[in-house]
Amino acid sequence: MTYLQKQLEEIEKQIEETKKLFNDPNLATLAREEIAKLAHQKEELLASQVSSNEISSKNAVIVEIRAAAGGSEAGLFASDLYRMYTRFAESQGWKVEQLSLNEGGIGNIKEVVFRIENLASYEKLQYESGVHRVQRVPVTESGGRIHTSTATVAVLPEIAEKDFYLDPNDLKIETYKSSGPGGQNVQKVETAVRITHLPTQTVVTCQSERSQFQNKERALSVLRSRLYLNQRAAEKEKIDSTRAVQVGTGERAEKIRTYNFPQSRITDHRLNKSWHHIEEILGGNLDPIIFDLQKIAQK
Repeated sequence: MTYLQKQLEEIEKQIEETKKLFNDPNLATLAREEIAKLAHQKEELLASQVSSNEISSKNAVIVEIRAAAGGSEAGLFASDLYRMYTRFAESQGWKVEQLSLNEGGIGNIKEVVFRIENLASYEKLQYESGVHRVQRVPVTESGGRIHTSTATVAVLPEIAEKDFYLDPNDLKIETYKSSGPGGQNVQKVETAVRITHLPTQTVVTCQSERSQFQNKERALSVLRSRLYLNQRAAEKEKIDSTRAVQVGTGERAEKIRTYNFPQSRITDHRLNKSWHHIEEILGGNLDPIIFDLQKIAQK
């Protein structure tokens, strides 16, 4: 629930409570005046909803990459995607900040969450959400067989505190020591933060900052973004609207792209279009794909 929705709810309650005073002749006039004021406040809030309902000013995005099917090869692919997005961001002059990292071995990532700070970052990266599939011969494969692995990507707009209300009573906040590879403690104090949103059991961790306060703020930001996106997806399902070309719905079950190494080809299944020079694209040259996705989405 956003602060705007919470304010509207409070005004409705006040109006209903004030209506009860109509039965008292001495207070009826005051009650009507109060209701008129409350109704005016409601109109002003509803008018502001036009600009605030869809949050257009996104200062940053939060990107989550998780290894899915394919064991250690999926973890290596997740690492490739992480490198691709960070190099793309650097080529754009955007600031990248790692929030949490769960490694499965050298070069193998189980999960990574990072923040990209720039006004244009969401506009360009929003269509990357979904399942990414890789087809290649793993380094550990002695028989030369091609394996298929997947990783999920979620691109979340960073939501300001004023745009999405988090009830403190719904949060379970825990602290622990930040740890590096191998589980060795790299901090002597509990600076890492884990926040659980109890109604949905959504869990967010952050250990990138040196202070507990900063990690808490970052974790809350990630949590707001996740819950906001889930709420928006649920609202879209209720409306049951369809589009001729479905781009960037953010549903992780949606296979959006295949990276075929033997043929040095990347295919985006939403566009039914392929690009070659796979190593160059994985090296951060995402511009051709993003340009076509934006062009289709604007039609």
